[in-house]
Amino acid sequence: MADEDDAKEYRWESGYEKTWEAIKEDDDGLLESNIADLVARAKRKRAALKASGAIQLGMMRHLFLVIDASECMSLQDLKPTRFLCVLKLLELFVHEFFDLNPISQLGILTTKSKRSDKIAVLAGNQKKHIETLQQLKNSSCEGEPSLQNSLEMAINSLKNMPSHTSREVLVLFGSLTTCDPGDIQQTIKSLKENNIRVSIIGLAAEVRICREIAKRTGGSYNVLLDDHHLKELILNLVQPPAVAGAMEASLVKMGFPGGTSNMLDGASSSDSATDHAPAYCLCHIENENANLSNSNGYNCPQCGSRYCELPVECKQCGLTLVSAPHLARSYHHLFPIKPFIEREHASEISYCFACAKPFGETEPNVYECENCHQIVCLDCDLFIREIMHTCPGCASDPCKAQMNTK
Repeated sequence: MADEDDAKEYRWESGYEKTWEAIKEDDDGLLESNIADLVARAKRKRAALKASGAIQLGMMRHLFLVIDASECMSLQDLKPTRFLCVLKLLELFVHEFFDLNPISQLGILTTKSKRSDKIAVLAGNQKKHIETLQQLKNSSCEGEPSLQNSLEMAINSLKNMPSHTSREVLVLFGSLTTCDPGDIQQTIKSLKENNIRVSIIGLAAEVRICREIAKRTGGSYNVLLDDHHLKELILNLVQPPAVAGAMEASLVKMGFPGGTSNMLDGASSSDSATDHAPAYCLCHIENENANLSNSNGYNCPQCGSRYCELPVECKQCGLTLVSAPHLARSYHHLFPIKPFIEREHASEISYCFACAKPFGETEPNVYECENCHQIVCLDCDLFIREIMHTCPGCASDPCKAQMNTK
């Protein structure tokens, strides 16, 4: 009878995976190495799923961050508070966002006291957005949030964006209620008509209207488990999303301004003497305390307006100003490398081609590039996919890799 009782499982037990059975001790009786290996394999599966999806991506992104600053964000279930934890993680998100999306733009909204405020307009200035998030740490959390007011404000800014760009909204929502002035179903309809994708991350529990907004606009809705899970959910939205439906194909006119005395991003030094003359900077023209007269920066090749940093959209003529490295860093999104083939570790394979680390008995699987057939370890596979975006075997022998692709 005892054996029969042990063999049977309760109905609620069958719905859970016994993940603890996959964790084993190493030779020293430790679990860290095995847990790290499980996490790395999970990351590889997610990267492979992304690489095998649609190739057409929304590289030129216009994204609004909506931060809940209501009274519920002062709770301390995330340390030190929900609000401060979210702001700290968003600083990392902004840095990673512009690193992977250098020709995109970002704006910041907050919602509290039944209204929404625009803290930062759509711009490609990474430093300005991080400074804005740091200043928000001194603000107070009060009142109730208004999801509809935030989405309507985002719609008013995003609906005029070009059709070849990706329009997105990311909402960090900590409340279980929203105080809206009208019918939010009309707002959802307007979001769909303007092709605006809304993704929501809940900080408390699942809210039905948030699930409906994300589902009908093609976004994602998740509820965090802890602060580590929140960080993972936020950073999952750094990669450019696949295009929903048919995106209009059109040529985008861009300007490549030469730098002045402050040679940033490898700009050319062949500017005329007039480019070094002090001029009004249009980046900070709305800031009363800023020094508008500046001899450093970039001049728009079409109208001559001065800007401090790139990329930016010229406020005078509307030309998108970028530098060559910005386009180069966006290239790998168009042609992501194919997932490596996972194979069992054979005795004739002695070391990793990328890092030259010898394969041990603790690594049962290795990964092979289907073009150059070079073998790498799991750590190098993740590094190639997330950082390099180029196979070292194909790069070292491009002729052989090209022959194999044919």
